[in-house]
Amino acid sequence: MKTKALLLSAVLLLCIACHNKQTKEKDNNVVSGPTYTNPLLPAGAEPWAIFHDGKYYYTQGSENKIIIWETTDITDLAHATQKEVWIPKEAVNSFHLWGPEIHFIDNKWYIYFTADDGNMDNHQIYVIENKSSNPLKGEFVMRGRIQTDKDNNWAIHASTFENKGKRYMIWCGWQKRRIDAENQCIYIAQMKNPWTLSSERVSISQPEYEWERQWINPDGTKTAYPIHVNEAPQYFHSKNKDKILIYYSASGSWTPYYCVGLLIADATSNLMIPASWKKYPDPVFKQQPNNKVYGPGGLSFIPSPDGKEWYFLYHARKTPNDAPGAIDSRTPRLQKLEWDKNGIPILGTPSSEGIQLKKPSGIN
Repeated sequence: MKTKALLLSAVLLLCIACHNKQTKEKDNNVVSGPTYTNPLLPAGAEPWAIFHDGKYYYTQGSENKIIIWETTDITDLAHATQKEVWIPKEAVNSFHLWGPEIHFIDNKWYIYFTADDGNMDNHQIYVIENKSSNPLKGEFVMRGRIQTDKDNNWAIHASTFENKGKRYMIWCGWQKRRIDAENQCIYIAQMKNPWTLSSERVSISQPEYEWERQWINPDGTKTAYPIHVNEAPQYFHSKNKDKILIYYSASGSWTPYYCVGLLIADATSNLMIPASWKKYPDPVFKQQPNNKVYGPGGLSFIPSPDGKEWYFLYHARKTPNDAPGAIDSRTPRLQKLEWDKNGIPILGTPSSEGIQLKKPSGIN
């Protein structure tokens, strides 16, 4: 009996120790296995990556060049291989290279980006092409500017996706040239090939809710004129791929109110009809002052190396706002998504800087 009592006592003590350990881990946000912390780099906005043949190819916005990072561990960009793959050769597209995205289409690499001649009002979309199987090898050549409408309206943040055998481009553009206010909308068009549109542009989202129209910072700093924003559209899908999802960023990126909205359409619907798209009435990802994360946006989606999980990249800052025209303080971050009962992603809330997060499945 004495032996049995000692054994029960030992088991009880072990259970208490395990419980205390689990509680401590929970309280200290400790996770088991390999971990990472945000931000992924000390500076950078408009993060975008693709997973191809076992490697991630990452890029982010720049002012005068396009750089690609190559790595098997997206959480360790600080030690990734880097290469400058494009330096502009013409004055017309040598400034403010925003929102580069790298896509692998028909066995070739394409990078879509926005640039201007020094005047931001002249921003247009360009695409470069590389025939090499590895985007860090070979050479990117200019395919040209993608004309988005007959009036050559301001256009930024191009992205592309395929659905039901048709390729589409989505982007942010002006309805008409700005005079004393600016209204940025989300457009879609069909593509003839990766560098040419085959249809007229169709507007599928405009800044209509208050959370999409914020342009004045809490400290009173603001742009010279009202700017209402829907920008940075990004394609994703429901878990079983029966829904097309377009995430976009809303309100001024210099404000803490910058956030993420969502458009949704049936995968079998006509994506060129505005009525096919339904907009969520509230943002799906926004600032978290308690975690000191402000102005999150610029999403892109990547799988874990083993394909068992999905993650999203985004940028945010740790201070409420940047003064318009000041140095951009945003940094790139990574977070795991979950799925709701209808197969729609749950993005959650932005996690604090420095918190230990579990690395994507398949990364040691």
